[in-house]
Amino acid sequence: MMDKSTKYVLRKIGIDVLCLLILGLGPLYCLKYGTPYPRGFFCDDESIKHPFIESTVGNELLYSIGIAMPICGMLLGEYFHAKLLNKQSSLVLFGHKIAPWIPMAYNKIGLFAFGALISVFLTDTAKYSIGRLRPHFIDVCRPNISCDNNNSFEFQHKYHVNFVCTNNIGDYEHRWKDARLSFPSGHSSFSMYVSIYFALYLQLRVTWKGSKLLKYLLQTICLWMAWYTAMSRVSDYKHHWSDVLAGMLLGSIVSLINAFCIADIFKERRINKIGTTDLDKIKTVDYDIEPGMQNESSPLRHVSPTYGGIALDDHHDE
Repeated sequence: MMDKSTKYVLRKIGIDVLCLLILGLGPLYCLKYGTPYPRGFFCDDESIKHPFIESTVGNELLYSIGIAMPICGMLLGEYFHAKLLNKQSSLVLFGHKIAPWIPMAYNKIGLFAFGALISVFLTDTAKYSIGRLRPHFIDVCRPNISCDNNNSFEFQHKYHVNFVCTNNIGDYEHRWKDARLSFPSGHSSFSMYVSIYFALYLQLRVTWKGSKLLKYLLQTICLWMAWYTAMSRVSDYKHHWSDVLAGMLLGSIVSLINAFCIADIFKERRINKIGTTDLDKIKTVDYDIEPGMQNESSPLRHVSPTYGGIALDDHHDE
């Protein structure tokens, strides 16, 4: 029979996984069954007549680095932070005491993933709702409307919606669909979300006194990677500049809201600065100690790292 601590932790993990799965269903549905808004075009629109070229930063590279880099960084960051705290964990799972850095890393990575899925979901919603044509749309689609053979003013300025794509080279059906998903840039929104959130995490965890510039160098590298990814989408004719700008703004806003309102990653630093604080004045988060578990003899106490309502050290300050 499972102990109370194990049941509580498993329930928390189950709810978290369910929330992530629900958010992930939106982008997955769009990918498999979504149909972009059927937007037409003008023959004299030069912005959609660029050639199709392969992406400088492909999907595989974007998501492998965008997922692996922050997860590995957070695992290392929480491990060394827990070592510096030198606290013993009272978290028990199936009768085994869990190292304190594991639930700490779980919290950080889970909240990061939650925000990333929100960013992707909002981006895909806009893409399929608007259906803006990519700069290489004509090259990929090759519509059965010959704009070059009819130079009349009426024909060139007519908004063409009744057409069929004729380019059957390669995975043409996927390319036809993708050519209608220009706004906003998914690469730009995802890369900006990851880079800003991870840069803020580095601000929290990199406290080494050996070099003042190391932390800022790492943060600059994160932001440069996002900036380069966004600029490559324009030079590769995958997006219009306004698509990239909108994607960068969307990713940045979601990242900042997640970091400061949902995850509140700097809360522990604020608490450590004041030492003790009135608990009623601190915004509680999902993994704080539950009401009734603090010392009733005093409304003030030191806040220790917690997971699922269970303190990660064995002794509470009186």
